Amino acid sequence: MNIRVYKSFKNAFHGMKIVLASEKNFRIHLLIALLVILFAFYRGLDKVMWVGLLLIIALILSLEIFNSAIERLVDMLAPKTHSFAKEVKDLLAAMVLMVIMFAIIIGLVLFFA
Repeated sequence: MNIRVYKSFKNAFHGMKIVLASEKNFRIHLLIALLVILFAFYRGLDKVMWVGLLLIIALILSLEIFNSAIERLVDMLAPKTHSFAKEVKDLLAAMVLMVIMFAIIIGLVLFFA
């Protein structure tokens, strides 16, 4: 394997280790995702529904990582004393919340419609 590819994977797994160790919300979303996947097995979703479900889960988990990364960057560049720092963090949280609300609606459609 190319050394660059190896380093890229190594860095990505290190990032996963960081987010799992330090981000409570990510761990909560991951637990909920696992429960939803178990429920999907129980309900016997078809392939198309599985693809949609897994895409939504990947989106939420990815946005949570993005949210955490940008929050750390904001803390580094503009500590909490700057009014925009709080706004940036609130906007990021709103982004994740909006996707979660739509994911709940999508889940209701997938499982109960």
